[in-house]
Formats: sequence, C-alpha cells, structure tokens
Amino acid sequence: MTKKPSVLFLCVHNAGRSQIAAGWMRHLAGEAIQVYSAGSSPAKQINPAAAEAMSEVGIDITTQQPEKWTDEIVREVDAIISMGCGDTCPVYPGKQYIDWEIQDPAGQGIEMVRTVRDQIKQHVQELIVELLPKKI
Repeated sequence: MTKKPSVLFLCVHNAGRSQIAAGWMRHLAGEAIQVYSAGSSPAKQINPAAAEAMSEVGIDITTQQPEKWTDEIVREVDAIISMGCGDTCPVYPGKQYIDWEIQDPAGQGIEMVRTVRDQIKQHVQELIVELLPKKI
C-alpha cells in the first residue's frame, strides 16, 4: 500500500492562513492527504475572523489550536507550504517547499479575510491535484 501524501501549512502565528489552508485541505481531500498546520510563533487562539470566514463555507476550524512546528513534523511531511514566515520557516533537504504569497489577515476585517480564504482555496485545489495521482 502506498503511503498517503502529507503536507504542512506554515505561517508565523498559525492562527489564520495556515489554519484556513488546513481546513480547506481536510475538507476537499478528506482522508487522502495527511494535514498538519503550525507556526514559528503561535498565537494563543485561532483568528476569530478566519474562523468566521471558514464557517461561512461550512468548515469549522474553531476546534484547532495554534501550534509550533517541530522537527518531527517537518521530517514527516512530503510538502511544506509557507505563507509569509520568511526566514523562520524550517528548511530540510529533500522536502518540497512552496511559498504562497498571501496577505496576512491578522487584524483585518471579514471582507479581506474572505478574499484570503478564497485565494487559499484555489491554491489548495491545485496542490491536491499535484499530490494525488489520478486513479486509472
């Protein structure tokens, strides 16, 4: 049996973008892809506007907690998706790294967070196509 692909979404506070991405990935890929989400300097809670924006599309991320990335998780995953963590993101040889240039929704209104949510959905859909081979 083939190991299912795994992905780690990273941003600084692990409260907005990376949590939105993980929510989309879990929703769109189901159990087909192992999903992790972490940050270099985790916040105390999920960004309430991010949770609200995801709730509007039927995805509940309120049960998630911001977490700090660990060496174990980074070593485990196939792809690392960074969203604005810059030099604080971990770099390990042999990993696929993708940087999504997406504006940080921290402290922004719901309209801006909706835009971020929709941009991330598009990126996640493209990543799913890349990570999951077509079934013949």
